[in-house]
Amino acid sequence: MTQKAFASQADLEEKKVSFTKLSDNAYAYTAEGDPNTGVIVGDDAVLVLDTQATPVMAQDVIRRIREVTDKPIQYVLLTHYHAVRVLGASAYQPQQIIASQDTYDLIVERGEQDKASEIGRFPRLFRNVESVPPGLTWPTITFTGKMTLWLGKLEVQLLQLGRGHTKGDTVAWLPQQKILFSGDLVEFDATPYAGDAYFKDWPQTLDNIAALKPEKLVPGRGAALTTPEQVQAGLAGTRAFIADVYESVKSGVAAGEDLNAVYKSTYARLAPKYGQWVIFDHCMPFDVTRCYDEVTQYPDPRIWTAERDRQMWQALES
Repeated sequence: MTQKAFASQADLEEKKVSFTKLSDNAYAYTAEGDPNTGVIVGDDAVLVLDTQATPVMAQDVIRRIREVTDKPIQYVLLTHYHAVRVLGASAYQPQQIIASQDTYDLIVERGEQDKASEIGRFPRLFRNVESVPPGLTWPTITFTGKMTLWLGKLEVQLLQLGRGHTKGDTVAWLPQQKILFSGDLVEFDATPYAGDAYFKDWPQTLDNIAALKPEKLVPGRGAALTTPEQVQAGLAGTRAFIADVYESVKSGVAAGEDLNAVYKSTYARLAPKYGQWVIFDHCMPFDVTRCYDEVTQYPDPRIWTAERDRQMWQALES
């Protein structure tokens, strides 16, 4: 069996970008399963959610924003700490970078290692990586639980609805318009990355999102969901994937199987249903490793380093 190319290093195909208008205030920058960026245009300022992976890549988002508004980009929201989401922040020259306190704590604890790990996994998503300033992207405002931002008369609620993709996940909710920006808590036709996840908590967090009854939703990856039916499909697909990984790993552990055996059986079980989703082969080794950890002995995610990534991949994919 030939070993699969590490993570997404073989993924070199450029994706087509869409800039979808959800309302006069809400836009989704999406690219066929690559990481999405959300844009909220208020009366007096713009909020950008998740920045793209490098300042050079962020310039394309800025170009699209400038096609619809000349208002200043005052705020950047980091829905979580992953490098692919935050390292483009400097391009926007925001007055404030907002994140949950949990996200801030994760940057302190593992930001440097995560940065090195992610750049190694997915070179195409770190185009012009030399444009990233030295060091990490630091929030200037943090909150716990809930923060409300008023962009003029537009109410933007920043909410922590529970742990899932990470412990710091934040969503942005426009209650007046029933539009939700989920970050990587919800994916659509794209495989959830769960290497830093809380499998037991994630389904409940999705239920908490559903309880808001969003009519439109911008997922972390995949097309913008523009009807309540599409929103339900996005939530259901993400929930099913997380539950299926968890059930498969749990039953393997109960049967006394080691990680390698659990990985192979879980991959085989999930591939028919989810194998066509974007980055399935990239995510599965990380997802199953984290789930195995959670089921056995590590309630909190262990830190991924560039070296640990490679060792894990070698052990499971060779």
